Amino acid sequence: MASLIEIRNMCKIYNPGENEVRALDHVSLSIGENEFVAIIGHSGSGKSTLMNMLGCLDVPTSGIYLLHGSDVSIMTDDELSDIRNKEIGFIFQGFNLINNLTAFENVELPLIYRGISKRERGNLAREALRKVGLENRMDHKPSEMSGGQQQRVAIARAIAQAPPVILADEPTGNLDSHSTKEIMNILKNLHSEGRTVIIITHDNDIAANAERIVHIEDGKITSDSSNDGNMSREDIAREIRGSSIIYDSDIEENDKSDYDAKTDPDPEMIVSENDSERNAEKFEDDYDTEITEENNIDLHLNGDNKDE
Repeated sequence: MASLIEIRNMCKIYNPGENEVRALDHVSLSIGENEFVAIIGHSGSGKSTLMNMLGCLDVPTSGIYLLHGSDVSIMTDDELSDIRNKEIGFIFQGFNLINNLTAFENVELPLIYRGISKRERGNLAREALRKVGLENRMDHKPSEMSGGQQQRVAIARAIAQAPPVILADEPTGNLDSHSTKEIMNILKNLHSEGRTVIIITHDNDIAANAERIVHIEDGKITSDSSNDGNMSREDIAREIRGSSIIYDSDIEENDKSDYDAKTDPDPEMIVSENDSERNAEKFEDDYDTEITEENNIDLHLNGDNKDE
């Protein structure tokens, strides 16, 4: 299997010096084309930081990241933005849809930024929404949709231009069990079509859907296991039990308040979550609809007749 992603001795260090935090500590990881991988870890383990690296939302302190053989760890901000636009389809837990745009317009917007003609982007947006079962909801705005439908719009936006990598960060975190099953089936179908699907999650049930499960703890990969499709959440827990990690998904609902009260916040967790929010903003900046000094582009969904 050809290597699509190659990470070698990657480190991400916050607050270098006496109080430094190693969010990633000499991580090495290879992901081949058309793999379905779950990266699992508790809050503060480094999985969000690793997602930011894989998604070119941040750059490592040291180490190498090769994507299609190109070293993205040394690219400029503009080059990284171009990689995000063309190579990676992002799916976030919070959907990140624009409330005053319809489903069709939300899917079409990144295609405008990429310079695709009006006719082609219309066809791509409609086909992407059809794939996620929303061909009859194209004119609805996010406020007129359920959480599961909003996430399907987000998936359509991510896959519209057929990027080789789908990067999903807790894609079912805000959904009920029925919607969760629908979203996971869509991701499985995308994988069967030839996409590389990478899911970042803390949930063993979600991880069990993947063909490969990578566990990260304290910024280091502690296990990397193949899944023949028969692993249960209990099997996954046994696989990583040596780490003594307890995930939220493994705690009974009535015990969570006691567990949380006894657990001090992890300083790396605080850093990585804040950093993740900043990087989500960076991703949104790639699809800014306003004129900015940086890109001097005004993107409009209506009335652009330059590329009929």
